[in-house]
Amino acid sequence: MDSVGVLVWLSIVVTILSKSHADRNVYPSAGVLFVHVLEREYFKGEFPPYPKPGDASNDPITFNTNLMGYPDRPGWLRYIQRTPHSDGVLYGSPTSELVGKPTVIEITAYNRRTFETARHNLIINIMSTEDFPLPYQAEFFIKNMNVEEMLASEVLGDFLGAVKNVWQPERLNAINITSALDRGGRVPLPINDLKEGVYVMVGADVPFSSCLREVETPQNQLRCSQEMEPVISCDKKFRAQFHIDWCKISLVDITKVVPVHREKAEPGTGILPDMGEYKPPSETLESRDYFADFLITLAVPSAVALVLLLILGYSMCCRREGVEKRNMQTPDIQLVHHSSIQKSTKELRSMSKNREISWPLSTLPVFHHVSGEVVPPIHRDNYETTSMPLMQTQTNLQSQMQIPRQQPSGKWYS
Repeated sequence: MDSVGVLVWLSIVVTILSKSHADRNVYPSAGVLFVHVLEREYFKGEFPPYPKPGDASNDPITFNTNLMGYPDRPGWLRYIQRTPHSDGVLYGSPTSELVGKPTVIEITAYNRRTFETARHNLIINIMSTEDFPLPYQAEFFIKNMNVEEMLASEVLGDFLGAVKNVWQPERLNAINITSALDRGGRVPLPINDLKEGVYVMVGADVPFSSCLREVETPQNQLRCSQEMEPVISCDKKFRAQFHIDWCKISLVDITKVVPVHREKAEPGTGILPDMGEYKPPSETLESRDYFADFLITLAVPSAVALVLLLILGYSMCCRREGVEKRNMQTPDIQLVHHSSIQKSTKELRSMSKNREISWPLSTLPVFHHVSGEVVPPIHRDNYETTSMPLMQTQTNLQSQMQIPRQQPSGKWYS
């Protein structure tokens, strides 16, 4: 194995669960990429085989990882499994604050065929490093890779080898790997084998090479602003396997970064003074008299409502003007005129009920043409006399209508 391969294996911790049922201990370094592969082949032995011997066992297995005693993983640790028929991967970059503090990760495997589970514990013991953090850090965006493809040791080793040929550092480590989806990227369309993209951060102990500095030239900055690819002399060393977006490369020299010191907030407006530990009230509470609260809450509003009701009743009943007072305030000539109108109206109504009208034929008795009996009228006699008659009597019809007679000789008589 060449020096690049040895360097990759020293900087990347790739562990696989052993066949034993005991807890597994791993020892990653702070500030260095940690990768742990969950192999499905190991967990297949934990589940019963297929009923027919000789059948290929390809059970769909998914994994759930969480910090012991908590529902999720630590903030620095991520997990990905693309399909139930692929291996799961735990990866991340532990921080220096966790050095010397064992982290226990519970790994639960679910067999989607038999609905059985198997659980193992992974104990992560984070170790400190001498040169942490590395002063020069560069982050690359690789467009033709997914995060699980980049986490493979062979692919990541090839990328670190290409970076070492361009940068020429004495020490080179992979610091972190992040999917483009975690940075707000969109899921690509399922055409032309498009990839999600992945960000890879590496650190070295020597300044950036001239090739990496070319992206900061005004010409390349102008091309990036016009959404054109910049001209990088060392791009051909990556192009064969990795398509790098040079407009998204980030070069950080942490030795020149001014640390931000946060001053302790002084007690004042909006800031409570330090009162020590919180002391809850005693469990034995004293009894309280709620009679005063009752008076304020119910008695006072009821008294106000009663006063308003009395005022309203006095205004509606005691202040009402009767007919006598109205007549006293009305002029005599107006009262006489109004009285004469009422008398005339009553007189007209009484006269209209007593007027004589012709009885309709439907109300007169008729004789049967065979028996000679008198047949009662069709309608009752208790109809209103003020209604108009439906038909006039025969006498009125004869007096109102005369039919001329025609002589046989063709002469007319008056």
